Amino acid sequence: MECDKCDKEAVMHASYSGAHLCGTHLCLSVDKRVRRRIREDALLSSESTPEDPEKWVIGLSGGKDSVVLTHILDETFGHDPRVEMMALTIHEGIEGYRDESVDACVELSDDLDMRHEMVTYEEEFDIRMDDVVEDDPENMAACAYCGVFRRDLLEQYADEFGADKLLTGHNLDDEAQTALMNILEGDVKQIAKHFDASLGSFEDRNEQDDFIPRAKPLRDIPEKEVALYAHVKDLPAHITECPHSSEAYRGEIQELLWDLEENHPGTRHSIMSGYEELAELTADRYRGSEQSELNECEQCGSKTGSSVCRKCRLIESINAV
Repeated sequence: MECDKCDKEAVMHASYSGAHLCGTHLCLSVDKRVRRRIREDALLSSESTPEDPEKWVIGLSGGKDSVVLTHILDETFGHDPRVEMMALTIHEGIEGYRDESVDACVELSDDLDMRHEMVTYEEEFDIRMDDVVEDDPENMAACAYCGVFRRDLLEQYADEFGADKLLTGHNLDDEAQTALMNILEGDVKQIAKHFDASLGSFEDRNEQDDFIPRAKPLRDIPEKEVALYAHVKDLPAHITECPHSSEAYRGEIQELLWDLEENHPGTRHSIMSGYEELAELTADRYRGSEQSELNECEQCGSKTGSSVCRKCRLIESINAV
């Protein structure tokens, strides 16, 4: 099958749009959609100047999503004096997996001449995810532990590095899964928080001073297209699934969305289009209502709604084994 834009062989067929695209035009399409999302989200503040640039920290894991995001951001803003970018990698302590992805992070940041920093669970918490999974004191999926620790370190170090925004590589599939999970769980307040935390335009959000604002510029791009982009561009992405990724409920939602997308192309886009509108309405509804004052965790000083944060409670549980 030929590309719709030229006479080259197509490398993908987007069933949701009917488009057949070669590698070159696939990459151009992805670039165009990501940059449109950047504009619509008002990612770069109009107040940013060469004399007072914004600082963006990119969560770079070495996987396809974060590598593609970093590459596109560098192509778009790498020579823009209004923006300073750096990459931050979190090493969880997963033997035979994270070391290879760290190599990809180092190679990419060197290629782009971008500042790159790495922090580890072992240095910060004196734990390794391989050991946590083996002991499993809370009888939870590995992702439930890891998500808490990763978010904490991204937030902590983005703040230490003076970030104005924290950017992550969540793609369309990731966000559609989260949207559907929030809806099926009936968690309306979480939907409102989702909008202000990372979905809404920076002109529409009610940002909290306690946390670094987040953005997800890849959230319009299907996972398969991100992987193809990384392949076509020959980016140093470590495309291997984490050996501990066994988040059962999200896995069920993922399979459900795959089936729906196969039978009804465009389902993921439709979910996100409606969800983002719903999220904005719920954010407007809940702003200012039942807002509790955030405390400082008694053990680490991070912001929390209770006396001890979730991260510290989990570390206590792990160390008690």
